[in-house]
Amino acid sequence: MRAVIQKVSHASITIDRDHTKNMGPGLVILLGIEKSDGLSDIEWLSGKISRLRIFDDEQGIMNLSIQDVNGDIMIVSQFTLHASTKKGNRPSYIKAALPETAIPLYDTFIEQMHQDLGKPVVTGEFGAYMQVSLTNDGPVTINIDTKNRE
Repeated sequence: MRAVIQKVSHASITIDRDHTKNMGPGLVILLGIEKSDGLSDIEWLSGKISRLRIFDDEQGIMNLSIQDVNGDIMIVSQFTLHASTKKGNRPSYIKAALPETAIPLYDTFIEQMHQDLGKPVVTGEFGAYMQVSLTNDGPVTINIDTKNRE
């Protein structure tokens, strides 16, 4: 799994140009699911994100987690995180999981984040056309790949 994590002051997602969901301060997680991903990737990534200390403490030092600040989380599926641009100019998405594999893993990741965070998360809709608006706070953007465990 690959995740792009952005600390935000607020964010919104519009699904199929119709339904909009909003959130306050917290994290927007763009999640790419690879063919070889499984439950261990979900558990590791969710735990890492929920404990990631990237929010300011009273001294302005990034020392607090999303749990510490009771922040919101938005999770958006994004297969393009597995784009390969090695050959030519048209990205290949051959490593990205097909929907029959990716959807159950995406749903399980959402549930795991809900459990780790202790509150519901805002989500996009797998496979739908979505527009995400956010204000990156800091700015802070972190990339995590479960295959590298870093």
